[in-house]
Amino acid sequence: MHNFDELVHAASAAFAATDDPDALEQIKATFLGRNGRVTELLKGLAKLPPDERKTAGAAINRSKDAVEAALNARREALRRMALAARLAEEALDVTLPGRGQARGGLHPVTRTLERIEGLFRSIGFDVADGPEIEADFQNFTALNTPADHPARSMHDTFYLQDTAGGVAEGVLLRTHTSPIQVRYMQAHVARYADRKKMPEIRVIAPGRVYRVDSDATHSPMFHQVEGLWIGEKVSFADLKGVIGDFLRRFFESDDLQVRFRPSFFPFTEPSAEIDMAFMSGALKGRWLEIAGCGMVHPNVLRHVNIDPEQYIGFAFGMGPDRLTMLRYGVNDLRLFYDGDLRFLRQFV
Repeated sequence: MHNFDELVHAASAAFAATDDPDALEQIKATFLGRNGRVTELLKGLAKLPPDERKTAGAAINRSKDAVEAALNARREALRRMALAARLAEEALDVTLPGRGQARGGLHPVTRTLERIEGLFRSIGFDVADGPEIEADFQNFTALNTPADHPARSMHDTFYLQDTAGGVAEGVLLRTHTSPIQVRYMQAHVARYADRKKMPEIRVIAPGRVYRVDSDATHSPMFHQVEGLWIGEKVSFADLKGVIGDFLRRFFESDDLQVRFRPSFFPFTEPSAEIDMAFMSGALKGRWLEIAGCGMVHPNVLRHVNIDPEQYIGFAFGMGPDRLTMLRYGVNDLRLFYDGDLRFLRQFV
């Protein structure tokens, strides 16, 4: 009588001794093949007496099942080993350090805008905002701009399209931030309509504006800050004092001069251009135009229901982009909007 347990143990040991799937199949043939040890035992059943044949057959079948189970277990183990080896070969090492994230900073024009807002807030000015898509009334009419003024033409102003593809009537991208001042004055008048005397208006309006223009010192989109002071006793002397004080604090220098040249704007009368000259440095002695200003035209006040016989005021407008160029010594406005990180990293 064969020792079937020894046979199963020998098969299991042989299966476990190999890590090669092809070799495993060859070992299988040794035990379960046509001339394998288990097959030979099954063939030998015919030679046994009838009373032993049944018992021996059952024992051989149990041994065969055990050998097949050991074979399948080894096949599964080899499959898992091969899968693990493949995964290890193709794996990404997620523990490696990622790409470092550089420290960012504010855009130089944004720095300038924040600086301007802070300086004007320190002398009692409010900061207002408004829509960039503006109505013709706020952008032109309320500012005493004639219907035939060149600024209203499509050569200077971006007009929006209507649903039919034509030019939308009275809708445009604002060409300055003066419409913010118009809306602010309208809201201010409505807020104090029940009072005999209206409080003073002191406000600046920073923001993006749009004009059909592009070269080294002009961009189709640029920034503007406009200021407004309306009261009963506001004078041109106040305007000169505010502008002179602002420029000296902005450039952190008392070594500069400011002059006002007569000019014309439809929304101010009298009007002036503001020039500035540094008394030292690379721009020493050069007069640079930086802003426009003047006393608010009476028609502008009438458009927002302010009595020009009782109230008077001044307005000014300057380009933060130009101030940024002067402050940092940049000679091409387009550099601010090219998105070149090599240039912008200088201001971090």
